[in-house]
Amino acid sequence: MNRHASAPIRGGGDRGVAAGAVTLRGAHHAVHDPILTYRSYVGGKDIDSDKHVYTVTTRSILDDVFESLTLKRRLEQRRTEPQEAGHRVVGRVALADDDTVAAASAAAAQAAVEWARVPHARRMALGAAVRRRIVEGCDAMVDVLIAEGTPRALAEWQVAGLLETFSEETLGWLDELMHREFTHGSRRLVVRRQPDGVVCVNPPQNAPAASALFGITALMAGNAVVVRAPRSAPLGVMYALREFVVPALEEIGAPAGVLNVVCGRPGPMMRHWLETPHTDDILYIGSTENGLAFQEECVRRGKKPILELAGNDCVVIWRDADLDTAAEALTECFYGSGQICMVPNQVLVHPAVADELLDRLRTAVSRLRPGYPDEDGVLLSPVLRSERFFEFVKDALDHGARVVHGARRLEVDGSPSDTGLFLEPTVLRIDGLTRARDVEAVRCETFFPLLPVVVPEAADDDELLGLFLEYVNSNPYGLRNSVWADDERILARFEQEIVNGGLLKINDSHIGFLPYLPTHGGTGLTGGVFGEANYPMLRTSHLQGVSVARGIRPHDAVFGSYAALRQAREEARRSL
Repeated sequence: MNRHASAPIRGGGDRGVAAGAVTLRGAHHAVHDPILTYRSYVGGKDIDSDKHVYTVTTRSILDDVFESLTLKRRLEQRRTEPQEAGHRVVGRVALADDDTVAAASAAAAQAAVEWARVPHARRMALGAAVRRRIVEGCDAMVDVLIAEGTPRALAEWQVAGLLETFSEETLGWLDELMHREFTHGSRRLVVRRQPDGVVCVNPPQNAPAASALFGITALMAGNAVVVRAPRSAPLGVMYALREFVVPALEEIGAPAGVLNVVCGRPGPMMRHWLETPHTDDILYIGSTENGLAFQEECVRRGKKPILELAGNDCVVIWRDADLDTAAEALTECFYGSGQICMVPNQVLVHPAVADELLDRLRTAVSRLRPGYPDEDGVLLSPVLRSERFFEFVKDALDHGARVVHGARRLEVDGSPSDTGLFLEPTVLRIDGLTRARDVEAVRCETFFPLLPVVVPEAADDDELLGLFLEYVNSNPYGLRNSVWADDERILARFEQEIVNGGLLKINDSHIGFLPYLPTHGGTGLTGGVFGEANYPMLRTSHLQGVSVARGIRPHDAVFGSYAALRQAREEARRSL
């Protein structure tokens, strides 16, 4: 989810650049361009522009921030030609003007009517067609994500998650929820979900390509979709949708305009989506403050808001947990330097094992290192705006917290520096549960590589169990929670009584993807008033019941049921 405080730098490493010259040559870009180029895609056609957003490699940025950002600015102002940039630029995406943005929503509205008439089974075939292309093109997709700054290991994790989203198991289960038929006497009864119409998707800048593919599952519900490729990282969105989804739509014969993709500034485009009569639903991924205000505006204008906002996920470590495995899972907090919405954000550990857990966690975290995104084993991403991170740390220390590890800037080689673009993975110890949420890093999502570990006051296990459950359920956010324990009685209590959040993981990776289960969605400040586990197929459609009868007299349908009940009651009495 997009957080303004610490947006990652976008670009790519040498491996991604090499791929940019070969593997990344997408089938749907203009072949005469000197670099990989995508136009706006509206109504099944490319729309050109004289303005573009350029992707500069992360290696170039890490080696010289000023020079690289100056190059990017000169390219976008057309004061430098693309061929002069050499290996430092991976590709570019056309910047849509207001007319193109308006044309996209109009094209979607026109296609939505025809697409909704397409049989449900044919629309569902889109999922298998997209999955097949992801499987075939997974290596190229990883290279694109690396080119925009995602470390290789996390790029592979994102692609693996997409394969679960489009898995046969997940799509089969959703298919069942979309359409069910029953026979009741001489009636055929149908419970089905109908598409809302035009769905607009606003991906975040920290994982835009994966989020865009997550959002286009609304197509299988019968909606037409408009996707905004964020200006900070548009290339991956365009690549994924043009190379995977557009060919799949062509394969099943979808009408032109059912998918439209444009790159532009979020403010003007969101205002257009709110104002145009063509829009029905808006999938907004961003900060809680902005998202909740946007939700109110959507409701006021008659649009359905589907929110993916901040997460402040809690991990519980009970006294009998496998501490080595739990510590390994907690390092997921630092993947992408914490700039991933679904990573652990705070830990609640049983006081009997707190010291032992922190020792293991310190050792595990010390192995995480910065580096260029194409290098194997790198899990940290650069953080361009880090002042807020140190404010979080200072606030925690002012409230009595202790630094277990970290709290420094690092250079790309891992050496401490006052000017480094990386942040050292940081673990804080906070003693006492009662006032833990007085610490801002506990109370709020930080979106930094910062993990507060809360150690409650000693008490008997029954009392602590109640306090742990109350603490987790009182979290105003509600994305994911996870628990590490061994006692089946304790696990049963956690499983039954943790009701906050869209996903609960027990003795499992906090961020790992699984079939059937939601990848996103949650309650409270994470999902807004209408928050729940987010399956876009379901949330961009609405339930409808249908009865198809033969030989039914209306009078009997209205009054016959009670008469039949009385007759059955009398027959039962006589049989006694």
